[in-house]
Amino acid sequence: MKHLLFLLVIINTAAFSQGKQISTEKRQAKKAYELLNDIRKNPKKYCKELGLNNLNLITQTELIWNPTLARIAEFRAQDMAKRNYFDHTSPEGFGPNYYMHQMGYTLNSDWLIKKKANNFESIAANHSTAEEAIKALIIGRGSPGLMHRKHLLGMDQWNGSLKDTGIGFVVSPRGSTYQTYLCIIIAKHDW
Repeated sequence: MKHLLFLLVIINTAAFSQGKQISTEKRQAKKAYELLNDIRKNPKKYCKELGLNNLNLITQTELIWNPTLARIAEFRAQDMAKRNYFDHTSPEGFGPNYYMHQMGYTLNSDWLIKKKANNFESIAANHSTAEEAIKALIIGRGSPGLMHRKHLLGMDQWNGSLKDTGIGFVVSPRGSTYQTYLCIIIAKHDW
């Protein structure tokens, strides 16, 4: 049944995307990945530009590119652009954990109980490049508690334990509210 629901989402996505020119920018995603790892390894270098403080809380562990998570992040960014929404939850009410599980990234079953669950995703829209989107998420204007910063830089015990990552960046020059959509997933398989 759940595979049928996932198939319906993909079919609906194709139907909504007619007439939209959406391109997946893999180079942009890789540049954002390299920048994020550089910020994590050299936070002092970015203090002023990104308004970083509490540098001792930043996990300086390098993130590992995961092709499955990259495919999921690309799908999520494309889906938002094609169907013109911007949210961690799809119009059908499914969150990132659901899509990660459906697309082959094994998760702890506790993380799948709620269909809207999001333990691993940060999203941004309307930034000229994927690198600018990463910087905006870290700066965190309008983000209560700087949750994206904590997620991307591993600034607490939970986020510091996440190592696998994938990034999707798409450009939608017309037909969507925003011209770009970024999805970054930083995750792990189990506790």
